[in-house]
Amino acid sequence: MDAFAAWFWSTGWFWVAVFWVALAVTARAAFKLLVDWKGMCTTRRFVDTAYATLDALPDEARLERETAAPVFVHVVPAYEEPEIATTLRALLDSRYPHGKLHVVVVTREEEERAPHPAMPGEGRKAHQLNWALRPELVETLLDGQYDPTRVYIGVSDADSLPDRNTYRWIAADVLTGGGSLAYQGVTLSLGNFDRLDARGRVCAVQQSSIFIRVSIARLVGERRRVAWFAGLAARSSGVARLVRPVFELLFRRAQICLGHHEFVRLDTLQSLGLFPTAGATEDSTLGYALGARGILIQAVPLLELVDMPETTAKMIHQNARWYKGVLDDVPFLWATWRAHRSAFNLAQLCRHVGNKAIEWPIAAVVYPLLGFVGWHLAHRFAYHPVWFVLGVALPIVSLGLTVCVGAFVTQHLIERLTPHCPRPVNAARATVRAKLWGTFRCQTYWLLATRGALRVLWALLRTGRYAPAKTDRVTGAASPRPAARRWTRR
Repeated sequence: MDAFAAWFWSTGWFWVAVFWVALAVTARAAFKLLVDWKGMCTTRRFVDTAYATLDALPDEARLERETAAPVFVHVVPAYEEPEIATTLRALLDSRYPHGKLHVVVVTREEEERAPHPAMPGEGRKAHQLNWALRPELVETLLDGQYDPTRVYIGVSDADSLPDRNTYRWIAADVLTGGGSLAYQGVTLSLGNFDRLDARGRVCAVQQSSIFIRVSIARLVGERRRVAWFAGLAARSSGVARLVRPVFELLFRRAQICLGHHEFVRLDTLQSLGLFPTAGATEDSTLGYALGARGILIQAVPLLELVDMPETTAKMIHQNARWYKGVLDDVPFLWATWRAHRSAFNLAQLCRHVGNKAIEWPIAAVVYPLLGFVGWHLAHRFAYHPVWFVLGVALPIVSLGLTVCVGAFVTQHLIERLTPHCPRPVNAARATVRAKLWGTFRCQTYWLLATRGALRVLWALLRTGRYAPAKTDRVTGAASPRPAARRWTRR
């Protein structure tokens, strides 16, 4: 054993390789935290600017007169929801012409007590949405307004609380700039913040930060990058043709739909076959499907509140369902790349497998471990001053950024955004205990997300399947025959 240990530690080439791999992974972690910081600043400016210019949006009277103003069909899948009145009231109180806004709620047949045809599928969210958007129902609902190029399909969860001006903002974008084929709004998981315990509040802030620093920031950045490349193509088409594969492979990013506070034009949605039903999460698949068709999602800077799961078990279950959706998206992305072998589709597949399917369940262990390994091996190579400085400094910088971005910057950003929320939310840490808890437990949510991913992998290893049931607000057994009902304002 002693001889083996002596040989093992004497293999200089091996430890040099481990050292530089550890440094590369630690440097990547630090870089990602800096990108997240920049993304949060980008989203904050985007939101602040929008709320400062709300008065410039067209009012309801003008939108009533404008024949080009879009018509909205907003669907709320409430297959098993105990209470949806708050969401309905918020949607129906939106500042938009009554005749151009239709809200459809999908509920169980027992609640409606009326005969309806059976809904195909298992009753998951995508099945509810597609059932509510079947052609005969949509054409009857719109009654003379049926023009798929003017109709936008909106989606809210049963716990959503959107801003009253969301429809006005999208309509202004359509009227002034021609509009986009898809929109995604900013979401904060602060709807039930006052009911959460200390751990839950920390997790609510962290989950909200994902939507802000990743989802929305990526949508804003993606449009800028594509616009820059379009400018390059206009100036030098030959250069653009040469660098396009590199640009799409290295600089394009996946677009993320959140499954609520999202809007897709009806003709675009119909061309996709409505909402994807193959995976556990229709929202991520929808974002990938739109991106594969070259459709850029426009970020909407107005806020929506949703509830956070109120127990640790429910947070883990929610993340397990999301991770199952990540695994389900791999075959979709593989098939997309096989059908059209572009650099963009290859990049989406590789990043999804690497950054989500693989990294999600192991990041909480790999990053700290490799950071320590790099720091420890720096002393082995102390005779190289540059190596020693990098090996000692990078783990310290990464750890410092983890606390700074995860605890302080994120909290400051959320507090800056809460004045714009559809209803008052106080996310400030008023006590010393809350500040200490928020600082030292800022990684709690990521550990729960890791547990959710590992739960899925363990179930797949043991039984070959994982059934991602609904996370929160489920009150009873599902009925196989829901009903869709249109709600109008009174």
